[in-house]
Amino acid sequence: MKDVWQTFLDQRGALVQQLGQHIELSLLALLVAVVIAVPLAIWAQPHKRAANFLLQLTGILQTIPSLAVLGLLIPLVGIGNPPTLIALVIYALLPIFQNTYVGLDEIDPAYKEAAEAFGMSRWRKLVKVELPLAMPVIIGGIRTAMVLIIGTATLGAFIGAGGLGTMIMTGINANIPAMTFIGALAAALLALAFSAGLSVLQKLRWRQVLLVLGAVVVGFGGYGVYQAVAAPKDEIVIAGKMGSEPSILINMYKLLIQQADPSVQVTLKPNFGQTSFLYSAVQNDKIDLYPEFTGTVVTSLVKPSKAQNAAIAAGSDSYPIAKSLLNKEGLTLLTPMKYNNTYAVVVTQAFAKAHNIKTISDLARERGLIAGFDVEFNNRQDGYKGLQKLYGLSLNVKTMSPDLRYSVIHSGKIQVTDGYSTDSQIRQYNLLALQDDKKLFPIYQGAPLMKASFAAKHPALVKALNKLGGRITETQMQKMNYEVNVQKRSAASVAKAFLLKQGLLKEAK
Repeated sequence: MKDVWQTFLDQRGALVQQLGQHIELSLLALLVAVVIAVPLAIWAQPHKRAANFLLQLTGILQTIPSLAVLGLLIPLVGIGNPPTLIALVIYALLPIFQNTYVGLDEIDPAYKEAAEAFGMSRWRKLVKVELPLAMPVIIGGIRTAMVLIIGTATLGAFIGAGGLGTMIMTGINANIPAMTFIGALAAALLALAFSAGLSVLQKLRWRQVLLVLGAVVVGFGGYGVYQAVAAPKDEIVIAGKMGSEPSILINMYKLLIQQADPSVQVTLKPNFGQTSFLYSAVQNDKIDLYPEFTGTVVTSLVKPSKAQNAAIAAGSDSYPIAKSLLNKEGLTLLTPMKYNNTYAVVVTQAFAKAHNIKTISDLARERGLIAGFDVEFNNRQDGYKGLQKLYGLSLNVKTMSPDLRYSVIHSGKIQVTDGYSTDSQIRQYNLLALQDDKKLFPIYQGAPLMKASFAAKHPALVKALNKLGGRITETQMQKMNYEVNVQKRSAASVAKAFLLKQGLLKEAK
């Protein structure tokens, strides 16, 4: 409990911000779902066939895995709030539609006959008789939808939508159980609070319910206007992939940019997601820049020619090739850092010694080994697919979150995993990165990736970030990762300490 309390004190600012994001996204999704599902159920009530079709359709939509829905929506609407909002609305439709339909359908026919006897029109009968009687059941459906939305909204953090999922992901990634617990507890308490609030609405008249919902809509509208007016005119958004290293780098970027221009507002989005999410975000102006690696560019983001691929395979510097191909896409990669953060195939020192394994070719002799790979590595040509093709490696692969793989191999549940040469866990868990004796993995040097137009508009920013060019060795990067992952220092403090020591940042007076 002491760790939980201390983590809460350290993260309370971020917790409040993420809680606000979670509430905003959840309420907006609920309102949209209510606006769609309630009128649709009212229309379908006298049309039995249409009602059955809609019930089956909303039921089918709810069975689709949430991550699959997000993945399908990204090519259509990008990343961030839009795909998350659509996914949440999809999951909320069934309980709201179902309860509205059932609530109206199960009203005692005597009440409807009495309304007709008084000469009420279809609309007046609905407003005066049916909705008031069905309202408790309708609110029950809305309560169920709200709980589903709040729980599912945590997945929005995987595609940059923010919310409490960010804290949960960060805790898992940094191996800080207290942070994961706080994020999960906050989401659970939020669901309970909203459920309790909606239970109060069940006791109100339907006009009062509409008044409350109207107040929420007006409040959101006002807050949206305020955000648009109050938003900084020159804001730079920097995102990073999951892990300590991207978090350290984006904090370095922020400090260097603010030193060059203190008037600029810099917003960081750590643990934003996988490579495809970030690349799409830059292309669609959702973020301004993020740290990328030359090897990833030439293997996953652009299509080098056969001659270029041959040069890369022969060990040529991939930066000029990556930069020239990105320029054709309207993007640019600044001067890369010194260290080569290449992929690595990792085993325990004990396993390597017992089986006399030093290289990936040695590993290929073994059969029946269980591997735990990140989903992205498992599907990359410079990942497991390349290992199969070049080395003939055949493993029983279990895909898992990258933040879990080291603890799993340390526990002995798997024998092989993927990693990066600068990962602190290699040192922490006494692991061995096998020699890539057939040179599958190209050189991975990190540099800020951004739109060429953004770079042209911010020459001072480019100059500031290029100060990192040719700096940071593998030893230095692994040490910084160790400080964050093992010693539990914040990425911001580690980044600042390094820049100060290297003379790249001036100490504030």
